[in-house]
Amino acid sequence: MKTKVIHLMAVLFFLFNSFTAWGQVKVAYDYAKSQELMDYFHLERIEYLKLSFSGKELTNKTYHMSVKEIWDGEIKRERDIVNSRNLPYEQHKTVGDTIFNVRIISKLTADNKLKMDFHFPSFSTGKSFEATSSNIYSLRAVVEKKPIEIGENFYIMVYMLPYEVKIEGVGTMQQYCAVEDSGKEIETWGKEFGIKHYLVFEMKFESL
Repeated sequence: MKTKVIHLMAVLFFLFNSFTAWGQVKVAYDYAKSQELMDYFHLERIEYLKLSFSGKELTNKTYHMSVKEIWDGEIKRERDIVNSRNLPYEQHKTVGDTIFNVRIISKLTADNKLKMDFHFPSFSTGKSFEATSSNIYSLRAVVEKKPIEIGENFYIMVYMLPYEVKIEGVGTMQQYCAVEDSGKEIETWGKEFGIKHYLVFEMKFESL
């Protein structure tokens, strides 16, 4: 009898987990893996990030990427990177598979602009953002704790300056992870940590 009860509980556990995972969209992040390429990127201050979304719910969904430009703790501008609903070809308006990959490559230019190229499955687009003269901007993935829901905005990455802390006898320490791990709302980082400028990127998948 105990064996049957345990077996039944195992089946119910499997079914429950399958049900809770159904319909969720997962996201994975990856960076350049070649050591030689990483060395070159470091020399040229180039940032590279790959986002990979997967899930059955992605099929036939539109995608919308937007950015908020935050200066001195205030959102100064919001704009779209892409809204697939506005693309000219019908086949490009929705995700055509259960996997959706986006590659981003960027760098700070000599005229203090953050130049970014976004490579989507069917096209690429470039954007440029005003920046400070600092050469220590870092493009960083933002991992959400909650599941990605269709129809809701979620953070995907930030392009940020560090939190600078002066330590006696050491000098100024530049911290990124301390900000990310602080538990503070992303859009408040400027005020909380005195970060002069950063970009916050969001995504949303929707039914057409």
